[in-house]
Amino acid sequence: MAQSAYIYLVDGSAASTLTLDELKEHLGRYKEQTSLTGKQLGWDYAASAFPYSVETKPEGQGKWFYLKGSNPLYKYILFGVGSKKVDDQDKPYIQVTLPDDATVGDKSKGNELCKYLARHLKAELHLFNGRTMYFNPRK
Repeated sequence: MAQSAYIYLVDGSAASTLTLDELKEHLGRYKEQTSLTGKQLGWDYAASAFPYSVETKPEGQGKWFYLKGSNPLYKYILFGVGSKKVDDQDKPYIQVTLPDDATVGDKSKGNELCKYLARHLKAELHLFNGRTMYFNPRK
């Protein structure tokens, strides 16, 4: 059965909404940061830290995209954006889904990418295992 993690943009988040293109930019920044780390270390860290290519399908245009693994340890991670009504307010979210045939490596990278995105967006993260992490400023 597929598993999903959610990153909710709440009060105090760095962004109030997020589009798929903005989400791709955040992932691109993650890949760029890991490549710079690799340059400092003297090895191709970016290939290990982000072993995916960003792919889209015609039926998911504007709704979702997926990361396709570039080595046998990784297969797919799906990303989508949306919003739901909570107390007559829209609550935007990013949904990260691991398909049925996802590997353990996909789940690890999914958790890592979710934490990265939630930290930079100052958002509320609901992990694949049901636990919640708060990166947003709370009182």
